[in-house]
Amino acid sequence: MPEPAPNTSASEGQFVRGLGLLDSTMIVAGSMIGSGIFIVSADIARQVGSSGWLLVVWLITGILTLIAALSYGELAAMMPRAGGQYVYLREAYSPLWGFLYGWTFYLVIQTGTIAAVAVAFARFLGVLVPSISESHVYFEFGRFALTPTKLVAMAVLILLTWSNSTGLRTGKIVQNIFTITKIAALLGLVLLGLFVGANSMALSANFQDWWSASFTQPAARGGNEFTTNPLQGLGLLLVIGTAMVGSLFSADSWHCVTFTAAEVKNPKRNLPLSLFFGVSLVCLLYFLANVAYLVTLPLKGSPAGATALERGIQFAQNDRVGTATMEVIFGQNAAVIMALLVMISTFGCINGLVLVGARVYYAMAQDGLFFAKIGQLNRHGVPGNALIIQCVWACLLTLSGTYSELLDYVVFAVLIFYVLTMAGLFVLRRKRPDAERPYRAFGYPVIPAFYIVAASLIAVDLLISPKTSANAWPGLLIVLAGVPAYFFWKRSRVCAGDRA
Repeated sequence: MPEPAPNTSASEGQFVRGLGLLDSTMIVAGSMIGSGIFIVSADIARQVGSSGWLLVVWLITGILTLIAALSYGELAAMMPRAGGQYVYLREAYSPLWGFLYGWTFYLVIQTGTIAAVAVAFARFLGVLVPSISESHVYFEFGRFALTPTKLVAMAVLILLTWSNSTGLRTGKIVQNIFTITKIAALLGLVLLGLFVGANSMALSANFQDWWSASFTQPAARGGNEFTTNPLQGLGLLLVIGTAMVGSLFSADSWHCVTFTAAEVKNPKRNLPLSLFFGVSLVCLLYFLANVAYLVTLPLKGSPAGATALERGIQFAQNDRVGTATMEVIFGQNAAVIMALLVMISTFGCINGLVLVGARVYYAMAQDGLFFAKIGQLNRHGVPGNALIIQCVWACLLTLSGTYSELLDYVVFAVLIFYVLTMAGLFVLRRKRPDAERPYRAFGYPVIPAFYIVAASLIAVDLLISPKTSANAWPGLLIVLAGVPAYFFWKRSRVCAGDRA
């Protein structure tokens, strides 16, 4: 399929190629860095029980993410069209596979992530403004409840949806400012932890025995008593796989820049480069952040500890490891400092997710797989209707409070779509051997094949592990529910055409 000619004018409701290399890199980095890096290490530490294995989890996450990014670069340069991963799956396999991705993306993956990050923003704002709390409920109907926290989250979603509907320039300016700021803030956390927070208690506890793994879990549901069991062999490997759920989710959304491919200048060069630069930078910062945690806080601690040092990484209050690290450095001011840092981080993350997500629904509508009006651009050259429908569903997920459960469900599904897209490299090399490939996947075929095997093993682990299987199977069902939805939609389109 020949590549469509670049659209350069917004006056006719066309995409504008207004994203340079810096802008694209900031979308990659900004979409990745949310609140996860400041929280999920606590759960990983409880699962693996040692400093060495904690770092291994983040190292594997970084390697796998970078391999995927380098491989996606080939697909992005080959097909620089709006929709990114949706387009790759459609072209490698069939429209059904593209629809299944878009279906899950709209119902849960993107909108659920947007809702979760917006609520995280509001919760940390509540540290500065105590009246923004989830304890006060304005109204409640079943699972739907409106609290000050959810009201702020929805207000942020509406604000950023509106600002992105005014044109690409507004969205990229907001993205660049907030991403550069939060990269600097995260780097500041790393440097403070390494050179100011480092203390003999943490160093002695964490680096005398790197590899004695153990699994810590509540003795009873909802209780404050925990049991710890040693890990080795196959049991350790299985736990490492499940522990990566948090780190993989924290490093996710790196591919979002591919959704905006129709708006990137010189996409055959800038898309692969932005994926490499953005992913490399964030994964390096994530790894160093965990080193900073380990030199500042003991990995093991007590849930009843009175101070951050006594609770350790495992039992940081509300799992907020970043805040606990800053508490060691700044004392009681830590909560305010970290609240500001996380608010900057999450605001920029929401903006990036809002900006890029709408392009997938636009591409689906262009293929007749979503409402026709979603496939239209407004006078500013952006998919305004797609932005609105994304905002509406994300706000409903925010009100319902189900976004966290849904995201747990689709971690498995997200991995499967990554595996399928990576396999699409091999399929398209065979189906379209003569297609222009300005950039070719690094280490093909060995490196992409390694990713497929590794990610598939992690996905299988999620299916069979007692900790994650209860969520993995419903996630698979959400994806499979898209099959009848696809054929129903196709049939409805045919019937509508017949009536016309």
